[in-house]
Amino acid sequence: FLFLHSVLFPYFSHCTVLNRLQSNLNLLYLHSSQRCDAGNTKAAPKVLPPILLLKYMREATPYVKKGSPVSEIGWETPPPESPRLGCVSADPLSQLSLSIHRDKKTIPLKMCFVTRNMTVSDPENRLIEVHSPDAKHTVVLRSKDSATAQAWFNAIHSSVNDLIPRVIAEVRDQLGKAGIAGSREIRHLGWLAEKVPGDNEKHWKPVLVVLTEKDLLIYESMPRMKEAWFSPLHTYPLLATRLVHSGPGKGSPQSGVDLSFATRTGTRQGIETHLFRTETSRDLSLWTRSIVQGCHNSAELITEITTSCTYKSQECRLTIHYEHGFSLTTEPQDGAFSKTIAQYPYEKLKMSSDDGIRMLYLDFGGKDGEIQLDLHSCPKPIVFIIHSFLSAKITRLGLVA
Repeated sequence: FLFLHSVLFPYFSHCTVLNRLQSNLNLLYLHSSQRCDAGNTKAAPKVLPPILLLKYMREATPYVKKGSPVSEIGWETPPPESPRLGCVSADPLSQLSLSIHRDKKTIPLKMCFVTRNMTVSDPENRLIEVHSPDAKHTVVLRSKDSATAQAWFNAIHSSVNDLIPRVIAEVRDQLGKAGIAGSREIRHLGWLAEKVPGDNEKHWKPVLVVLTEKDLLIYESMPRMKEAWFSPLHTYPLLATRLVHSGPGKGSPQSGVDLSFATRTGTRQGIETHLFRTETSRDLSLWTRSIVQGCHNSAELITEITTSCTYKSQECRLTIHYEHGFSLTTEPQDGAFSKTIAQYPYEKLKMSSDDGIRMLYLDFGGKDGEIQLDLHSCPKPIVFIIHSFLSAKITRLGLVA
């Protein structure tokens, strides 16, 4: 085809365009001849014929036929295939296939977040949301009814979960001996919906949660480069973290009921709470079990923590040991050895409390009664660590059903 550049072209058929093109060419020819005949004297300036810019089009279908809506889906980010994160396939056959099949879109499911009722209102329970690993793209699929939507959701969600062990192995290979954000290895990872603080009860956001042997890490998206693994949005030590809520109960979840759990972490700024939502009952059980076991394993791994404090106007050190309990010693001065002020096993601890600012109160009974320790900072991390040590010991003894 010869294509005349005109904004009206898409609205006419092929024949109409050709007829108009021929008419315009004839008019231009006549107009050029008249202008040349009008000045027949030697003094008349030479009149150049007008120039018509034409473009040869091998295929005009894209200009007269709207492309498939599937081709307009924005999902250009390559899948996170560690350790080759961010690499695009250079296979010419693959590129040719993409150029031919414009009405087909292939979405890699590896590390996608498959969820429902997050970004789009779904009163009929017919929608499925697929979020890209980089959290930049979302595809919303609508089924004919609720049952079909649930069946498709289960299939897609199961496929994504089956890929997680492979992802963990690939990330381990990518990070090597460097580990992840100060930890040695990844125990579990996956997408969760996190409740956004505020008045809107329905406002959730996707977060990538990673459990290592000693930390709970939160990322806004799947890290693509090695360096990104070392900069999580939040880092919480499992030893100072506890699971405080999980629900609903056993059995199939009711429609509209969130499968959620909450964590609380003692930090130097106070207590930080996060409410997470899972997509299935199986996910809820897996995450809660992984967090509780992670806290207990962290207690056995770390074994002991020490902090400076003031006791009866004397600078001391409080040591809490996973096996031996509490010990209070003086700070060594001028090369002298420290002296033990008091030692107590866990069995002696009657009660513990704090003022949320800097004071820690430990009641071991007996003649000493309550010990008041000034920790010089928020006591919440120590309080949570004591709880984790006790919980791990009780579980090890089989005293928890």
